[in-house]
Amino acid sequence: MQNPGAGEARRELDAVYEVSKTLVSSLDVAQTFRTSLQYLLHALEWRRAFVVVAEPGGQLRGLCSAGLSSDEHQRIRFHPGEGIVGRVYKSGLPAVVPDVRDEPVFLDRTGSADVPGEFGDARIALLATPLRQEHHTLGVLAVFCMNPGGTRMFAGDLHLMKIVSTLMGQALLLHRSVSAAHDRMQEEVRRMQKAIRPFQPLDQVVGVSDPMRRIFEQVHQVAPARTTVLLRGESGTGKEVIARAIHRLSPRGEQAFVSVNCAALTESLLESELFGHEKGAFTGAQGQRKGRFELAHGGTLFLDEIGDISPSFQAKLLRVLQEREFERVGGSAPVKVDVRLILATNRNLERMVKEGEFRADLYYRINVVSIQLPPLRERREDIPEMAQYFLDRFNRDNGRELRFSPDAMRVLTSCYWPGNVRELENCVERTATMTHSDVIDRLAFLCQEDQCLTRVLHHIEREDAVRPARLADIPIREIPGTPASDAGTGAREHDSSFALPDDFGDDVSTDPNTGEPSGACHPADTDEGKPEGERERLIWAMERCGWVQAKAARLLRITPRQIGYALHKYGIEVRRF
Repeated sequence: MQNPGAGEARRELDAVYEVSKTLVSSLDVAQTFRTSLQYLLHALEWRRAFVVVAEPGGQLRGLCSAGLSSDEHQRIRFHPGEGIVGRVYKSGLPAVVPDVRDEPVFLDRTGSADVPGEFGDARIALLATPLRQEHHTLGVLAVFCMNPGGTRMFAGDLHLMKIVSTLMGQALLLHRSVSAAHDRMQEEVRRMQKAIRPFQPLDQVVGVSDPMRRIFEQVHQVAPARTTVLLRGESGTGKEVIARAIHRLSPRGEQAFVSVNCAALTESLLESELFGHEKGAFTGAQGQRKGRFELAHGGTLFLDEIGDISPSFQAKLLRVLQEREFERVGGSAPVKVDVRLILATNRNLERMVKEGEFRADLYYRINVVSIQLPPLRERREDIPEMAQYFLDRFNRDNGRELRFSPDAMRVLTSCYWPGNVRELENCVERTATMTHSDVIDRLAFLCQEDQCLTRVLHHIEREDAVRPARLADIPIREIPGTPASDAGTGAREHDSSFALPDDFGDDVSTDPNTGEPSGACHPADTDEGKPEGERERLIWAMERCGWVQAKAARLLRITPRQIGYALHKYGIEVRRF
């Protein structure tokens, strides 16, 4: 006959093993703590559990929980000495409350003691142990258990919680040590970079990363000349801000800076807006009006979204760039101007020229000095400083004194930011507006509650979307070009002899019934901006498809197995949203 005490000891030993294995699997303590609590609730007779840790200001906040809703988790906040949890933290001693409903000190912040239908009339016990390391209390582990009749003894549970809290305290201390060392190293790297290679920053432009240093150097180099500048980059990367910086640093800095968004106007309106019109040129033209070229005389004219103008207007613009003169709409007298042109686009002009959508002679005329602005995800070192800049501006405009917590700054740094600087600015302003305290922590961001609208916009799934294929789901013998004899051995893992087809992403397989490309995206969505080279095309396709491999495979017109192997071959890390 099996000894009940031996079975209980074995169960506790298994729980300690699983928790210790989970805690050392990652430095993300919030995730590992949550996984550990979920396992303990599943393996033991515990109903709910949470861990609170001390913030720099001294307040205790919920780090993770199991068995609690998001709203209940948000309410986990205590002051040292407040309630059962606060007293355990302040004294550093464990506590057992056999029935929380009869305990006047119990605050019930999560509502665990009064959930209709969950506990009924049964007694609810609260067990709490401190997370201690090096004679310091870092937080508290609290657990709710059923206590029928109020006679249950919790000696075994409390002993197990002491072991688990010790392991959690070690993991938390290690996480903080690694984070502090990482922050010191990053600060030292930034300090050394500034000391080794000083640079001249631009007004109203924030950036300390290497890509932005190169941008600053190019701006200072090109600003004194009259040369036409083409700014290229994704939407929201700050092309107009750089254009204004070039103007301010140029000899024309005291003259006018005129900006026009070419994509916002029709061809006829754009012609009248840029060149002006004579009286009676069209219905409503009651007098002569100067265009933007004349208004920018002696200064700088910035034409944004130049890739969106029509082919017929491209010819008119080419003449102005060549001759520096034009006629107003409805007029015949030439008007000469002295204007420095800065243009910007987020489109692939080379592909547009190849496909006949953009005049080659105009392309060569405007592509004199080209400056490529990097997306925000490629210069993450700039995110903390930019976020603080936007928050400081919000504080000045609204009379507040908000600040970011270290965890909040890590959330901002780790985001993908498909909308670049514009999206970061909007995120900071939205979060600062909606926060109630003076400290913005990680839980204040919508992405922490899966309510980020940008994520929905950029990564929405179609109804016919297929589950993303993963390399781990594909047997090696099914990967094209891999012999069956190597299956399960990993012999092909580093075999460089495999290559994607030469027509990778170009050859269209057609449906025998419709004659249309099978499994491919609409032609309008496939080729625009597709770079040369296999690795670059893979990254391009994955970014356009929200890092969903099945959709990217259709875009490149290859199979999911091929794209899974290609990602593995080129060492491209698949982003998870």
